Amino acid sequence: MSKNVLDGIKDIATSIYKSIIKKEKPEIAMPLRALNNVTYDPKVGYFELLGKMKNRTLTASTVKTFAQTLRLMSFSKELIKTDDIATKREAYYISKNWGDARFREQPESDAVMDDIEAMLMVNREQIGFIPEEKGGDVAGKLVVVDKDPSTGNEVKIDCSKMGTGAYSVPSSVEHLGFETNAKFILAIETAGMYQRLVKHSYWKTANCILISLGGVPTRACRRFIRRLSDYKKLPVYAFTDGDPYGWLNIYRTLKVGSGNAAHINKYFCVPNAKFFGITAQDIVDYKLPTHPLKEVDIKRIKDGMKNDPFVRQYPQWQKALKDITTLKVRAEQQALAARGLNSVMTEYLPAKLENPKTWLP
Repeated sequence: MSKNVLDGIKDIATSIYKSIIKKEKPEIAMPLRALNNVTYDPKVGYFELLGKMKNRTLTASTVKTFAQTLRLMSFSKELIKTDDIATKREAYYISKNWGDARFREQPESDAVMDDIEAMLMVNREQIGFIPEEKGGDVAGKLVVVDKDPSTGNEVKIDCSKMGTGAYSVPSSVEHLGFETNAKFILAIETAGMYQRLVKHSYWKTANCILISLGGVPTRACRRFIRRLSDYKKLPVYAFTDGDPYGWLNIYRTLKVGSGNAAHINKYFCVPNAKFFGITAQDIVDYKLPTHPLKEVDIKRIKDGMKNDPFVRQYPQWQKALKDITTLKVRAEQQALAARGLNSVMTEYLPAKLENPKTWLP
């Protein structure tokens, strides 16, 4: 794969060089990364690009971005050739030596990095860059088979023997192996709810693996869940808050990906995930304490109903969004504490496991 990425970088550089020699304006092309350029087919399982492209032509107004793109591609080439990595933050600071082509703020370098991976149709890690953010915490009936980075010797990490701590998903998970006899993976939105389930060893009771998403899951966390699910044929249940953010940002991104990362969704989505979290009907049935929907929630609902191919595919999600709009409220996972601190383990999760009709696709 590294050779393919290097060949891709060389092809782009050669094309630009030939344009310059011919005294033509160099141009680079990349997929348009947005919801209006994706399609969703449940048989495929994730958002796929429709094919719209955007071009960046070298002009007076684009010269800086064009130069930054080439410098970052050159840096990526060196990382791949030397089998090294750089965090997104390190890449930003490296640019401080690029004179007028330096990035002023990290979002600028992040955006160009996203452009390069889209041009090459690979993921960020394949071009040598890793994120700063944490990948996700894991506890339960799982042994992760890793390698000692200094010796290459096999290392086995038993996630059931972490005490009150957890195994932390690394930034790259492609080399990991798994041993488990768990029945399912429970992916949990908030660290607080994850800690409650760990403290009371819910993974023993339910014979499962607990994974903390920490909000919208990182790519590494999604890839870890996807590989574990595929490798051990495990179902994945996502447990989020009962609000549009938990449904359309966290769960939908976990299951089918996003418009912005449509070129790599096939690697990072978890198509067999089911929604196991708070629904509008749960708010009513469990008489949960709530908060009013915010303007941003209502906007997210309207955008989802109008523009999201995933929502348009499933009448169940359209009904869920209409129901919560009617209720005009949202509920957090922790609202279950109003029925008893541990009611989530004694009442809510057992009821969900018993009745698949309460799940959403």
